[in-house]
Amino acid sequence: MRKIKVAVIGTGRLGEIHARIYKELKNAELVAVCDIDKERLKQISAALNVAGFSNYEELLDKVEAVSIAVPTKLHFAVAEKFLQHHTHTLVEKPFTLTLEEADKLIQLADKQRLILQVGHIERFNSAFAATQKLIKNPKFIECHRLSPFPNRSLDIGAVMDLMIHDIDIVLGLVNSPVEKIEAVGVSVLTNMEDIANARITFKNGCISNLTASRVADEWMRKIRIFQEDTYISLDYRKEQAFIYKKTGTSIVKEALPIEKEQPLKKELSHFLECVAAHKEPLVSGRVARAAIAVALEIQQKICQTQRKF
Repeated sequence: MRKIKVAVIGTGRLGEIHARIYKELKNAELVAVCDIDKERLKQISAALNVAGFSNYEELLDKVEAVSIAVPTKLHFAVAEKFLQHHTHTLVEKPFTLTLEEADKLIQLADKQRLILQVGHIERFNSAFAATQKLIKNPKFIECHRLSPFPNRSLDIGAVMDLMIHDIDIVLGLVNSPVEKIEAVGVSVLTNMEDIANARITFKNGCISNLTASRVADEWMRKIRIFQEDTYISLDYRKEQAFIYKKTGTSIVKEALPIEKEQPLKKELSHFLECVAAHKEPLVSGRVARAAIAVALEIQQKICQTQRKF
């Protein structure tokens, strides 16, 4: 098995996990980690016994693939540099801050014939994977993604930080053009929306209601998918899924069998497989762009009605 030389740019909470997983994967050779926080860099590079760089440009042309886990506002600049230097690139979500940035990265990856994957981790959740063959024609989808205040990712609001996951999932499940978006949001601890609710109506009649909050008491990562005579309830955090079937005048609940596996490990393994086989990733730049487009419209609607506590 050929080992792909890879580096991780940004060693915050998520970047550190990327690096540790690459260190474990048999088809990866973690060459280096990079961070502008020199103390953090020293700590992570020593723990993983790999080289540490404070300037990502020193790694250009030195690796075949890269994971980018820097703050969102830096995604475009860092990804552009690596794509320009013919490096397969995985960018953590949200992909970019604007559609113009997304388009430039997609065009650059196409021109260079490179893999460009975006880190929408829920696509690799074992519970979600177990429900795929059961979801046929959703009529209504309800999503809740709540968490206590994170003290991170504060350069973006709750829509780009949290709701973006569910936007991506819903767009993939419904597979119909968006007809209408309604949204409201509230700023609590930051200058951006910390709580957001959106209602998306699709041309095929399906409606999705999405709620995201980063000022909740507890964690919640749930989605419920309603279709004719059945609905599916999925908990991303617990990696559990249940199907409820209508039988006569009663409803029968059935737990779906799930083989649990770390979603991020599956995501990074998929990225390396796509690099090795040069195949389209599950969440390509184009797929991620569609989620960004909806997220930006939701943010625009929120700006028109936003309240602040």
